[in-house]
Amino acid sequence: MIKGEPVHIQKWLLPFSWLYGLIVYIRNKFFDWGILKHEEFDIPVICIGNITVGGTGKTPHTEYLIHVLEKKYRVGVLSRGYKRKSKNFVLADENSTSLQLGDEPFQIKNKYPKTIVAVDGNRRRGIRKMLALDNPPQVILLDDAFQHRYVKPSYTIILSDFNRPVYEDALLPAGRLREPFSAMKNANMIIVTKCPEELQPIDYRIISHDINAFPYQELFFTTFSYRGLKPVFKEGRADRDLSYLTRKNILLVTGIASPKMLLKKLLEYTDKERISELIYSDHYHFRSKDIKQIISSFNNIASENKIILVTEKDAVRLMLRNDFPEEIKNNLYYIPIEVSFLENEEDFAEKIFKHIKSLK
Repeated sequence: MIKGEPVHIQKWLLPFSWLYGLIVYIRNKFFDWGILKHEEFDIPVICIGNITVGGTGKTPHTEYLIHVLEKKYRVGVLSRGYKRKSKNFVLADENSTSLQLGDEPFQIKNKYPKTIVAVDGNRRRGIRKMLALDNPPQVILLDDAFQHRYVKPSYTIILSDFNRPVYEDALLPAGRLREPFSAMKNANMIIVTKCPEELQPIDYRIISHDINAFPYQELFFTTFSYRGLKPVFKEGRADRDLSYLTRKNILLVTGIASPKMLLKKLLEYTDKERISELIYSDHYHFRSKDIKQIISSFNNIASENKIILVTEKDAVRLMLRNDFPEEIKNNLYYIPIEVSFLENEEDFAEKIFKHIKSLK
């Protein structure tokens, strides 16, 4: 069987996890009992979330849903806009920046300009304002809103990272779970993300057994695909095929939850010894000293056959910088990721469209 790395639990923190679990249990019960009120809306509201901290691939899966839905519906995306510099409700337009929207909403608006993208920490208010627009969305996607129970979505998709199975994890702070594993029962659909492409039939059976989805739940498996390289600063600079990385010296700069999958992909084209890494925290806002470090690290690579590679999420922050010299701009690329279903891709779209039609 193909397995990810062992899940590390900090056992000495388990007493604090039990306390955290009690708080989560009481909060959820307050919603169940009606003490805390949720709001439902009369259009399809699809929540894409998880029960863990760290990256499970919410943004790529949201983008995949946009790609599927925008052929038939006017799609809206509502996010809280994590680490944005603005406040309250902000509707994205062609002049918006990542500082106003946050990394992921800006990325989505940049890739899907026809999509109605908005950010608001108060999801109820955000949905009301989107529905009050002159041309409101017909379907709203809630990005990372599973714990935001003040809105009751019409359909919930929970993502689980193949490399850190939720059924082996523990609640914060001993583990990375924001909700107990039992919260998975509240999902209409579960997607195991970041799977190896070479997943075997026995792997599907074992994971399906361990997740133990209910009869009313759909279970899918996805992986990430890397299509090519794109310049962070586009002015006259061409896209590149992945083969451009063959035996290249790569400075990999990342500010994401985990760069392991990307690093694994790069090793298909070049040697480990040719890859240098600058790793920053997730959603990191690059400062002048960080730019100087990137420039210095790149200049210290003793080869002309070199490139700086960043993730798409990091690119939306770096493209705001005006302190990169021209040589760095010419060698600074990002590598977009796309979601690929390992099986039953048509079934996924069918289930989503069936749900939307049932509400309409």
